Amino acid sequence: MIYLPGLSGGWLFDDYPNIVDNPGVQPQHGSLGALISAALSSPASDFKRPLASLSFAANYLVSGLDPSAMKLTNLVIHLLNGVLVFVLMRLLLAMPRHGRTVPAEAPLNRHAQLVAALIAGAWMLLPINLTAVLYVVQRMESLANLFVLGGLAGYIAARQEMWRGRRVAGGITAALSITVPAGLGLLAKETAVMLPLYALLLEWVMFDFAIGPERPRREKGLIAFYALILGIPLIAGLCWLLPGVLNPATWATRDFGLDQRLLSEARIVVGYVFWTLTPWPHALSFYHDDYPISTGLLQPWTTLTSLLALLAMVIAIIRFRRGQPLLALGLAWFLSAQLLTGTIIPLELVYEHRNYFASLGLLLAVIPWLAGLSLPALAGAAGPGRLPRRIVLALALIGWGGMTAVTAWDWGSPLRLAQTLAERAPDSPRAQYELGRTYIVYSHYDRSSPYTRAAYAPLEHAAILPGSSILPQQALIFMNARMGLPLKPEWWDSMIAKLKARPLGVQDDSSLAALTDCTRDGICHLPKDRMTDAFQAAMDHPHPTPRLMATYGDYAWNVLRNRDLGLNLLQRTVASAPHEPAYHITLARMLVVQGDAAGARQQVTALQQLNLGGRLDGDIANLQQRIQRLSQSAPEAASPRN
Repeated sequence: MIYLPGLSGGWLFDDYPNIVDNPGVQPQHGSLGALISAALSSPASDFKRPLASLSFAANYLVSGLDPSAMKLTNLVIHLLNGVLVFVLMRLLLAMPRHGRTVPAEAPLNRHAQLVAALIAGAWMLLPINLTAVLYVVQRMESLANLFVLGGLAGYIAARQEMWRGRRVAGGITAALSITVPAGLGLLAKETAVMLPLYALLLEWVMFDFAIGPERPRREKGLIAFYALILGIPLIAGLCWLLPGVLNPATWATRDFGLDQRLLSEARIVVGYVFWTLTPWPHALSFYHDDYPISTGLLQPWTTLTSLLALLAMVIAIIRFRRGQPLLALGLAWFLSAQLLTGTIIPLELVYEHRNYFASLGLLLAVIPWLAGLSLPALAGAAGPGRLPRRIVLALALIGWGGMTAVTAWDWGSPLRLAQTLAERAPDSPRAQYELGRTYIVYSHYDRSSPYTRAAYAPLEHAAILPGSSILPQQALIFMNARMGLPLKPEWWDSMIAKLKARPLGVQDDSSLAALTDCTRDGICHLPKDRMTDAFQAAMDHPHPTPRLMATYGDYAWNVLRNRDLGLNLLQRTVASAPHEPAYHITLARMLVVQGDAAGARQQVTALQQLNLGGRLDGDIANLQQRIQRLSQSAPEAASPRN
């Protein structure tokens, strides 16, 4: 009920490249080729996240490009995860230690069920988890955790079977509960790869690697199993990641280096604790591109205190593992969940949805104690009386649910959400840009609309904020060009200066592509010299991205009518990204127009090698028809995009 008002909202941020502007997840039929194309269409990761992309395609086949239907699917996944959290917590809370279970008819089991329900309910209500539900593209996160939570529940049940004496069957089931869900979850998002580590921490805290009351010592076979399933992927992952991580060029598009990232993440991870348990609106602002970067242990001073806080949490895990295992396991799960996204991988610094599983660890650490119920795994816990703790828990539940309800209501309207997020993050270039962009959408490009006048202030403010991309300038140019209004020279100057100052990011690539599309389609009339200057400024950096070269090639071919330049750029694009079919298709069309049948056939051959499951059959057939006509008549003077 709390989430329902948010289902009526629209698309946001990464929804566009992954869903709205991604024809791969918008199949016209459910053929094998179309589904394979959808599965391999995600631009978000080298691993393509095929399961998540297929779920978007399934939504599209049923309800089209309707964000409400996709958000409803997300909500169903969240509710299923809530059920799995309850099952997992119930299994976990019924364990005194080392796998000894409580008989089903014992009154103690009722307490475990109640605390499990409190944890599951609180987790589903947490404001920090809202973006995993109402931010459509983050179905990737919630879907991956569906397998993580199911795997952990299966692992506990299997380990208890081993404890009861069914060691072979239980051992096989335990191994499958870790490996199979991790592999399936990886098809939705890479965070599922953390499942074996979560299981290892569970094993260490709750079972201590023992497999039965008559064999209380640590079982070497279990230790070897974890060394194998964690050690080999860890070594392989580091061998794959480190060359890029240690290459300064990898960080060229970021405002931080490796050392600054690690220092900043210490503050961010500690901040996540407060954002989860004591959230306030300006912390959960969705856009965090204005987060201040740590440049030293005392710059800012909270960097050092955060590092000490993280060290204290690690010490607490070790110290309380035997006396208060739920506290230790909860903290261990929280910290381990940050290892993938909060360490050396050059991702953006902050995102709330990264705490979808981590927040569960924090609730496991605090709610059983706040609930004040007698649990076998909570033996030894001390503190104030039950009533004050239960009052705190009740207030927390009311606060979490209330804030999620208010925020979900804001998410129900694109304009209301943009205004709220811009207010929460006044120094965020993305938040201010999104407010201006939303005003443009509501203006319908009507000069007399009040939304048109309202759009200028947030966009011009975003354009001058530190670290901003060229998105605000692109939006101002795009808006005025579509409405036939004058284009301020300072917009062009500012955009070109930014392109000269640093290599392109994803948003800069998208901005140039949007201006190119608008010009090519005859919607915008932009000065060719300014557009050429912008492309040249972007291309002057080493190693231009394939998308930039393809966009410039598109502009050169279709707008400048410089066929040689356009063809050269597409050839460079294909050489840089040989596994991307779209570039081969565009180059083949160019070659047909140029009368080069042999070159076009080479591109068709390359496409045939990429034609997994027949997903490119239509494009290949179309190109072959063009080549056949070319061999029979003069080249057609047509655009390669037609």
